[in-house]
Amino acid sequence: MSDQTSRINTTPPLVAWFDDLNGYATRRLAPFIDIAIRIWLALGFFRIGFLKTTDPEPTIWLFTFVQPIPGMTPETAAAVLTMIELVAPALLLLGLSTRLAAVALLFSAALLHKAYPAVPDHLYTMLLLAVMVIRGPGPISLDHKFFPSLVSSALPLTGLARQIGNGLSTYIGPVYRAGLRTWLAVVLGASGYAVVAGMAQSELARFERFGVMGLEATPGSLAFAVVLMVCAVPMAVGVATRPVAIILAAALFAIYALGGENGPFGLMILALGFIAFVGAGVLSIDHLLMLALRRTFPGLNAQNEWLADAPRVVIIGGGFAGIAAALGLRHARAQVTLVDRRNYHLFQPLLYQVATATLSPSDIATPIRALTRDASNCRVALGRVTDIDTDEQLVSMGEKSIPYDHLVLATGAKHSYFGKDEWEPYAPGLKKIDDATEVRREILLAFESAETEDDPTERARLMTFIIVGGGPTGVELAGAIAELARQGMAEEFDAINPADSRIILIQSAPRVLPAMPERLSIKARDALERLGVDVRTGGRVEEIDDRGVVVAGERIDAGTVIWAAGVSASPAGRWVGAERDRAGRVIVDSNLRVPGHANIYAIGDTASCDNGAGAPLPGLAAVAKQQGQYVAKFIGSEIEDRHGPGPFRYRDYGSMATIGREKAVADLRGIQLSGTLAWWLWSVVHVAFMSDARNRLAVVLDWTWSYLTFSRRIRLITGGPPEPDS
Repeated sequence: MSDQTSRINTTPPLVAWFDDLNGYATRRLAPFIDIAIRIWLALGFFRIGFLKTTDPEPTIWLFTFVQPIPGMTPETAAAVLTMIELVAPALLLLGLSTRLAAVALLFSAALLHKAYPAVPDHLYTMLLLAVMVIRGPGPISLDHKFFPSLVSSALPLTGLARQIGNGLSTYIGPVYRAGLRTWLAVVLGASGYAVVAGMAQSELARFERFGVMGLEATPGSLAFAVVLMVCAVPMAVGVATRPVAIILAAALFAIYALGGENGPFGLMILALGFIAFVGAGVLSIDHLLMLALRRTFPGLNAQNEWLADAPRVVIIGGGFAGIAAALGLRHARAQVTLVDRRNYHLFQPLLYQVATATLSPSDIATPIRALTRDASNCRVALGRVTDIDTDEQLVSMGEKSIPYDHLVLATGAKHSYFGKDEWEPYAPGLKKIDDATEVRREILLAFESAETEDDPTERARLMTFIIVGGGPTGVELAGAIAELARQGMAEEFDAINPADSRIILIQSAPRVLPAMPERLSIKARDALERLGVDVRTGGRVEEIDDRGVVVAGERIDAGTVIWAAGVSASPAGRWVGAERDRAGRVIVDSNLRVPGHANIYAIGDTASCDNGAGAPLPGLAAVAKQQGQYVAKFIGSEIEDRHGPGPFRYRDYGSMATIGREKAVADLRGIQLSGTLAWWLWSVVHVAFMSDARNRLAVVLDWTWSYLTFSRRIRLITGGPPEPDS
């Protein structure tokens, strides 16, 4: 393929943005409309079921005169229906056995619609319940969390349930989506026409059972009725379906706000939201237009012919920076290879919660292949990089080599003991899942050993925990251990009281969280001390051994010492012979390139990038993500021979740290928060920052359980030396 042809077929930014927006709506927003539909339906049915328990006579009348059930007395049928409307909504709300619960409620809604045909709410309830039956519960549900494990178990009928579910989603789903879209278009168009034509309410009465709304003809509603009529046509044929659905939903909301009270507005807006977020489906003009765009711009799906002689981009590291760079290049004419020695991306900001038994390792880890599955020009290579030949432009992985035209170093960082590497066996740090599970093992084993220890002095040593380093990791770790000891294991031991534990946080600087404003540092220290943490500042650790530490000449015996004081960069800088700072980070230019190597970039914790004030940017996930996105844009502009972005500029949105239950501090570009509000904000931001919906759900469920019960459910002592055979 010639250079001219490759330029013509380069994906324009607007087309790429449109494709990304569609993908974002489908992957990120659709799960929230799923749960919104479930919540709305569950609350509605539960209210009906509760009312029936207080006044069962109308239900008994229904099964006596309208819909007798063969083999059941009216009283029995009424009791069964009421039970369905009490139990099934709870299952629907949780997303547990969602399809079965939706089928049961669909039966209930059908009976109501037959008994009261003039109430259109029942019809739209049935339409939304059918969405749940066909589509399933979505990622934010217990079904999504547990069903994959059940399918692989020996339980009967699980395989059949999976086949039925897949068949409904694959074959019935597109047809139903097109039918729902068309139905909404016809009903809304007819409702708008009735207002414009001035049809009387009596004329509309016979159409109400089909969902047509009788709207009041006011000057305000007249304008929005015209909107309904105009938008109904593209909705019916599936043209610009997402924005049209949003406009229709906004028009319905406006009509409701103007005083419309005789329509199922909430249910209709949810149905339109479903179409807006999930899309028009394959039976639409939108789908045909998307196929035409993909043929015109091969970068949207990275066709093999188009990539045959494309430049090769190798990204080393699957952390925040590497993933951001790979995803940023998904529309570029580039053969991207993402190399990592592990097959998962780790959400490191919550690693300390694995170490303190709040979360499971799987809650904060996502397979790299799952994150890059939409980047069809990216392949993942599992392996450890051993060397880089900058002359031959080869990345070595043992005996294998990967050629590159552009190389991105995003290899992260490791613990730094400031020249005292002999301390590492006695003071593990937190950078990997293995580190977190080892720290968890040490913490839990300390309590178990103290329980069987008769010597009071040794017992006190075992129940002493020292955290070295008062940055965000150290502060969060100290608070989490204090809560675990004082609340998470209350009344579980006989010989010891975990609340008697001694937690010591050592910080060589004058205050904890030195990167934050002094006011927030003081609040963080106060919160730690209220939890019982002994905070010691201004003292440097002089020695660490298997019995404890020496700080400023004072010996402190401890059973567990955890290192949170410093990190150093990976050896990537040595591989390419780059200039490095004292922490081993590669010093980069304003475009994040390695000086002397125009096609090699360093990002994330691997790079030392000036913050504009003569100091390097901090090793934060936000910095890494922005650098990965920037490098992707820069490499894309190089490949496509167009004007690239200017120098890299980090957008600092602030920093946060949590100290414990409802205790946190946050500095948001000058806005300083502390206490409960900062804690909720910290929780929301960290859940939103996670890469996978399943992880978000798992973390929210675990946090909710811990918040309500004060317990830590992941208290497993694993790892360590192999046990002898019995």
